[in-house]
Formats: sequence, C-alpha cells, structure tokens
Amino acid sequence: MADLRIGVILSLTGPAASLGIPARNSVELWPREVGGQKVQVIVLDDASDPTGATLAARKLTSESKVDVLVGPSVTPTSLAALQVAGETSTPMISLAGSGAIVSPLEGPKKWAFKMPPEEHIPLKMIFDRMKRDQQTRLGIVAMSNAYGQTFLDVAQRMAPAAGVQIVGVERYGATDQSFVSQALKLLGAKPDAVLIAAAGTPAAMPHIELRNRGFGGTIYQTQAVANNDFLRVGGASVNGSLMPVSPLLVAEQLPESHPVRGKALAFVNSYEAKHGAGSRSLFGGMAWDAMLLLQAAVPEALRKAQPGTNEFREALRAALENTGNLVLTQGVYSMSATDHNGADERSQVMVRIDDGKWKYADR
Repeated sequence: MADLRIGVILSLTGPAASLGIPARNSVELWPREVGGQKVQVIVLDDASDPTGATLAARKLTSESKVDVLVGPSVTPTSLAALQVAGETSTPMISLAGSGAIVSPLEGPKKWAFKMPPEEHIPLKMIFDRMKRDQQTRLGIVAMSNAYGQTFLDVAQRMAPAAGVQIVGVERYGATDQSFVSQALKLLGAKPDAVLIAAAGTPAAMPHIELRNRGFGGTIYQTQAVANNDFLRVGGASVNGSLMPVSPLLVAEQLPESHPVRGKALAFVNSYEAKHGAGSRSLFGGMAWDAMLLLQAAVPEALRKAQPGTNEFREALRAALENTGNLVLTQGVYSMSATDHNGADERSQVMVRIDDGKWKYADR
C-alpha cells in the first residue's frame, strides 16, 4: 500500500518567516498516519519568494510525486505555486489569505483551497465597528501585492453600502524602509480610522509611523499580523489597535458556546506544551487545520483510488470540495464546487491589542 505523500511549502526565511515558522512547528505535530495510510511529509522553504514557491512546487510534484500540497504561507507565493498545482492536477491547501487564490474557480484554481476566510467577512466586522463608533472616514494602507490589493478592492465595493467613505489609499512594499510620505498624505485626508492590509511584521512599519505622526484614530489590522513577532516589532505603538482574527488567538477568552472553542483549546494546549506558553499562532493553526481537512477527506478519496495516482489526486480534490460543516480550530468550514474556502462568520472575532496582549473584543 502506497504512503500518502504531503508536500509542504512554507516561508521559513524572508519577510514572511514569522508566518511560515509557526506553520512548520505545527507540521511537526501532524500525525504520521491518516486514514490508515502512512504519511510522508516533505517541507521546503520558498524564502517568501514567488519564484522559490514555483520551484518548490515543481520539485515536490515532479520529483517527490506528492499527492497534495499544503501552503504556501502568503498570497504571492500561493498564486505562483497554484499554477504548478493546476498543471500537475495536484490539490493545494493554501495557508494564505487572499480570495484571489480561489476566485474565480477556473483553470488551475480548481485545484486550490485556502484556509483564511474571504475578505468580506473581516471587512464587514470592521465596518460594523466603525458604525458603532460613529466613524465614517476610512484610510487604507495596502501592501503592494495581491493580498493588499484584494482587500482594497473588496473594501471599495463594500464601503458605500456600509456608509463608509474611503478618503485615502496608500501603498508600500514589504521591504520598504520608510512610510513617511504616505503617512503624511493619509493624515492630510483626515480619516477617522485606518485599515492596514498587510502580512507579517512588515505591517508594523506604517502602523508605527502613523502613531509617531500623531494619528489618534482607530487602526485596524488583519489577521495576517496575528503573531508575537508583530507585537515585538510594533511595541507600544500597536496597543489599542483592533483586528478581526481567528477565534484560536483568544481561545480561552471565547464564550463557552463558541463552536470552535474546544478544537482551538486542544490545539493551543498541544502547541504550547512544546513551544511555550503564549507561543500560539494563527499560522500554526492554519497548518493544523489543513491536516484536519485531510483527515476528513483522505478516507473518502481512498474509497476510489490509492495514493500516488492521478485518480487519487482527483478523488482527494473532490473530497475536499465536498467538506461540510467541519469544525476546525479557526472556524466551521463548508466547501462546494463554487467555494473552495468555506469559512463563515464564525471564523472571525474582534481582538484588541492591550499592553502587548491579545484581548477578545467582541463584547
């Protein structure tokens, strides 16, 4: 009986390493058997680079003959790798955030799935909070990549109906060393709140600059920054900021009735037992949830074919696509032929950074 081969592509070096390293930590906790099949896991570093992700995907599919890809960590690398996934008919479970990875569901994207929720879910939470706080003017800082652009596009579509005016948009790159000119322009637009759509520690730079320049309004981030490295780099400047994130981040603070509380706490306890108290990471949770998805889908695929075959990869893709009401550490997922994400509003809660700690702020 052939082993199940899983190829994992992560950003273990480069700007997105703060996302990739905790995911690798979770991969190390994966079971070594799924659906009665022994599992071989091959992990490659794409160095946070789309070309590196393409090369890694080609190596895993052509040389290692993997049955499924997990990763990459961020949107640009995922968009690169999914081209190879499509060419080789290999299912890919991305850990990155942009809806562009799975929409529109045509061509190679038919083989792609992703863990973080679609942008409209956190944006609705942000707009609802702005309405509650009687804020109507929003500035947006978008990283110059597909992640930032998709958030910007969706925000611009949703804002009018939410009664929100987008008064300024500024962009920057993950390796930029300054945000001074963009901050001054944004402050000149007099926003009530600012949304920063960026991933990892590079999201701290515009945040710090806005505070240093005297911006006293609300700053929203996205869950792509929800790790301890962001807190370390941002320091006191990021205190008071808000972000819609996976419930996993504040698992102990969730109401007993929240559907993911049990799964989230189980993962947190396992992860922190190895890596220390407070070491939890959404990006580690996404990698864990990718395995939970496979534990549900692989037995269904095995009814039709054996690993190592084109038939098995197609059966696995179909089984993932038919995931229904599956409770994971970060939400409840129901996928379909038209939705390869499947997360609903239960995948996000509002969190505030208080004194360098994550605080549940849905109340």
